[in-house]
Amino acid sequence: MNAIAPNTYLTYARGLDLPTFTAIHTEAALPVRTAGESDGWAWVTHDATTVSAETVTSLARDITGFRYEERFGGPDRVDTVFLATTPACECPHGRNYSIPHCEDHPFHYSYSRGGFELDYFNIGMRREAHRSGDLLIRELLAAGIVGRETPVYDTDPAYNADGSVTMRIITEHFGLPAAH
Repeated sequence: MNAIAPNTYLTYARGLDLPTFTAIHTEAALPVRTAGESDGWAWVTHDATTVSAETVTSLARDITGFRYEERFGGPDRVDTVFLATTPACECPHGRNYSIPHCEDHPFHYSYSRGGFELDYFNIGMRREAHRSGDLLIRELLAAGIVGRETPVYDTDPAYNADGSVTMRIITEHFGLPAAH
């Protein structure tokens, strides 16, 4: 996966083709910056400075659930991975488990299926420790990013500060293609 440009929202969808996926965003009045399709995933990017984080993340969740199931041929047919390269929320309530962030700062990563965000957290600087869901827990534990023992942080405080290790784990776990 290539690096994602700053201030970008990137949403991947598995179970939808690109024309359908982009049409959904058009219907939701979310202008797509770039789009593509590869390896079973369709993806779109949005400029985070011009669209609402809440609208993009809600759509990523909702298209996997009952609101769209009739349109897409049944429940649990679609899953999504949302990634953001926006600053992490520094609001007092935005640093806690399962507490919604402010409207301007979505979680950096979320995975949705069945109309629910099953896994979400912020990325880099040890923020992954404040997560909901355990879909990627084994990979994050193995990389020393979360857990009671994270010796790599003791020897290299800059380890994964930019979230590149976490992004690699997410990309490999889901088999996400590069988005340009």
